[in-house]
Amino acid sequence: MRARLLALVLLLLLAGCSSGGTSDDGRITLRFQSLAWQEESVEATRDLVAEWNATHPDVRVEYVQGSWDSVHDQLLTAFEGGEAPDVIHDASDDLADFAYGGHLADLTGLLPAGLTSDIPERSWRTATFGDGVYGVPFLQEPRVLVANATWLSESGVRIPTPEEPWSWEEFRRITDRLSGPGKYGVAWPLKEPVSATLNLSLSAGGQLFHRGADGKVTVRFEAADQVVPRTIHQQVGTDRSASPTTLGSGGSDTLPGFFGGRYAMVPLGFSYRQQIVQQAPKGFDWQVLPAPAGAGGLAQGVSPQTLSIAEDCPHKKEAAAFLGFLLRPENMVRLALGDWMLPTGTRALKDPALHTARHGWAVGTALAAHLRPAPAQTVRGYPEWKDKVATPALQEYYSGAIGLGALRDRLEKDGNLVLARYQR
Repeated sequence: MRARLLALVLLLLLAGCSSGGTSDDGRITLRFQSLAWQEESVEATRDLVAEWNATHPDVRVEYVQGSWDSVHDQLLTAFEGGEAPDVIHDASDDLADFAYGGHLADLTGLLPAGLTSDIPERSWRTATFGDGVYGVPFLQEPRVLVANATWLSESGVRIPTPEEPWSWEEFRRITDRLSGPGKYGVAWPLKEPVSATLNLSLSAGGQLFHRGADGKVTVRFEAADQVVPRTIHQQVGTDRSASPTTLGSGGSDTLPGFFGGRYAMVPLGFSYRQQIVQQAPKGFDWQVLPAPAGAGGLAQGVSPQTLSIAEDCPHKKEAAAFLGFLLRPENMVRLALGDWMLPTGTRALKDPALHTARHGWAVGTALAAHLRPAPAQTVRGYPEWKDKVATPALQEYYSGAIGLGALRDRLEKDGNLVLARYQR
């Protein structure tokens, strides 16, 4: 009897920790973990949750604040403990292990048809693993060059546009031309060098990860993959046109030097424009330029923000209906404006607010059609490869501690040993 009572108590405790449930009056509660962090995006997301709750009394959504800094480990712990939220905000390049591990629900057939058809196939590929779709890609951002408009105008350099961008060779020549004593043509914030390098390398025709007929992935650091890292290495070590001190910095860390006239340009994610608007000194004139293009044109890899449903969620149909509401075109625009990013939906992208020249919105929107799934999108073991192999190898290469051959060996030999453990 005592053992049975203990088992019943444990069962009740586990039920109390479940991700969602139904109350005595039949009302369903869904827990939605959001990673919105900028004030405007948090407000927009909370407002939409409140609007849902006001019009859906039988399905209440509980807003839970998460953090980008710890989301992978937090979700891993939550999945293993049976305490994952019902609706999960994440990024597509973080989904592979969770999807293959059976922690996320396959959304095929669950989502409203209008949402499914509105998002381009190239975006859906970022959340497709095997035969299933495990997230809705809804926000994305290209990497752009944020430039000191006065500096560029006075230098007389050609100003690039999405129609006529700089090549990588021209970009290198221009940063050299813009440099001088105590000033640099560009500041590369490469504290997290892997995604920046891999995603921009698509513009040069790079691929890096190659999937064979057996489905297994291998790393090959070929000529096209070397264009972007070699350009950065030359700017830092040969031309002295890129600041060596920012290589270990995050994007926000470069802004004081940018405002102070130390750097002519900084490659940043599109959403950094909000910080620039908030922090730029009065009268500082800046503009948004497209990243350089190569053999792959303006192509860039992106890992969109995603919304997923936990496999353990007992109310998947209701959770999918909430996603359909949250990602209606007009709501997707609100979320995009709040995060200073681009929506994936084709109807949302047509909103006039995203095509204004103010703050470079039109430049970013013009790049949307060139965004592609990040090279590592479906690679199992990518987080470990990135942390243990690629990040230290690229940091050493950019600082001049190793050469291009050593970088290739590290990425290929050490990297393939890591990936092989996930593909047995």
